[in-house]
Amino acid sequence: MGIPGVEEAVEAFEAAAAEFAACMRRGLGGRGSQTGFQTGSGTGSGGDDPLRGQADACLDGLAGSVRVDAMVAAFRVRLAAAYAGKAAALDGPVRSPGEHTAQEMGVVSEVACALTVSERSASALLAQAHELTTALPLTLAALQSGDLSWQHAKVMVDETTGLDAAGAAALEARFLGPDVPDRARECPAGELVPSRFRAKARTWRERHHPVSIEKRHARSVLDRRLEYVPDRDGMAWLSAYLPADRAAGIWNGITATARTLQGPAETRTMTQLRADIAAQLLLSGAAGDETTADGVSADESTGRVPIPAAQVLVTVPVFALMGLTDEPATLDGYGPIPASMARSLVADGAGSFHRVLTDPRNGAPLEIGRNSYRIPAAMRQWLRMRDGKCPFPGCNNQSLDNEADHLLAWADGGTTGISNLGQPCPKHHRLKHTTAWTPTAASIDKPPGWTSPTGRHYQSEHQDWEPPHWPAQVQSELVPDQHL
Repeated sequence: MGIPGVEEAVEAFEAAAAEFAACMRRGLGGRGSQTGFQTGSGTGSGGDDPLRGQADACLDGLAGSVRVDAMVAAFRVRLAAAYAGKAAALDGPVRSPGEHTAQEMGVVSEVACALTVSERSASALLAQAHELTTALPLTLAALQSGDLSWQHAKVMVDETTGLDAAGAAALEARFLGPDVPDRARECPAGELVPSRFRAKARTWRERHHPVSIEKRHARSVLDRRLEYVPDRDGMAWLSAYLPADRAAGIWNGITATARTLQGPAETRTMTQLRADIAAQLLLSGAAGDETTADGVSADESTGRVPIPAAQVLVTVPVFALMGLTDEPATLDGYGPIPASMARSLVADGAGSFHRVLTDPRNGAPLEIGRNSYRIPAAMRQWLRMRDGKCPFPGCNNQSLDNEADHLLAWADGGTTGISNLGQPCPKHHRLKHTTAWTPTAASIDKPPGWTSPTGRHYQSEHQDWEPPHWPAQVQSELVPDQHL
């Protein structure tokens, strides 16, 4: 996938803009909107119904606008990078660091004024343009063709920061290369909402980063902090930057406490309950720590922070659990964590750690089944690991808040097996039962997709399972002709 030349890119943009304009006319009742209508995607159900045809054209126009936006963003990137290069050539060679800084400031200021944005935004655009035009050709080509949005492209720039050239190329090829592995098991990058693409890209980056996650975590834990930011209307933000296991334990513990307070007489939402419980816990200081003779808590005297015993689901490769490899484990609702953190959670009694039988070929959990309507706890936990979150496209609601649900109702002959179960969040559970949105079939390793009332099908995001690492000492003990 090469970056198109100027003339080729302009011609593609003109064609996309013309298609978008046609959708605008049909959907908004412009000139020629009642003749020769066909849905751009071929998935609508307009037929001979003019109103349905206009509705489908509106959806096609929305999809077309994303494609046009991406192409415009690619032109903006190429123009910004080209201007920076031409401005440097016009200014001539720099003779000192101060002169170089002044030259850069001039370029940033010019771009900021041309775009009517802050100099900070202009500086960020120039840095992103430099990366895309010099180090991320697949991303720029996908952006130029309209297959990837500007938000996706910024995610790629962010997640390749700190990687060497080979690492950045590998991450880019993993999601945008012509030979993407297991393409049938996952949505293409451009079909994921940017936040979900960031989660998948970051997960792959953590697994394949040339520097061990153990070393990177050891450095990052030194940056832990609590931040306070005043806001308007008598409000303020309080946030904490913590190791993932402790942050997840706090969040899940507060969520579990909030659920116990819900009921007919409780008017607060789950979001409000979480905030109130956190504030009460922090202000009351009721930590319950035992103190030593000099009045210092036992944890302060040892410098340790207790491992949270709240509900935390951890999937850890068996060799990492044994300490033979350093490959990351997975913390439900977060993503990859150091193997040492996972071993600590298991050893120190995280109450909801569950052992799961996994497929040794690809690391995915295997199906379990049941012949009754009631969904057992073990199966619910398995669903959490298969889906990782609500399976509705773009939903980021993590699995702890979701509800196990039969895709084909039990009363209609549906079975209680993994392939007939989903775990939509409360919002999308209601969507299923109150509208014409319907989930499609699932499998043991694939969550259900969804079909909209207009007949369009939207694929759900799939987990990015990878085969576990086999340590050298284990491989050396295998039979020579055994292949894994």
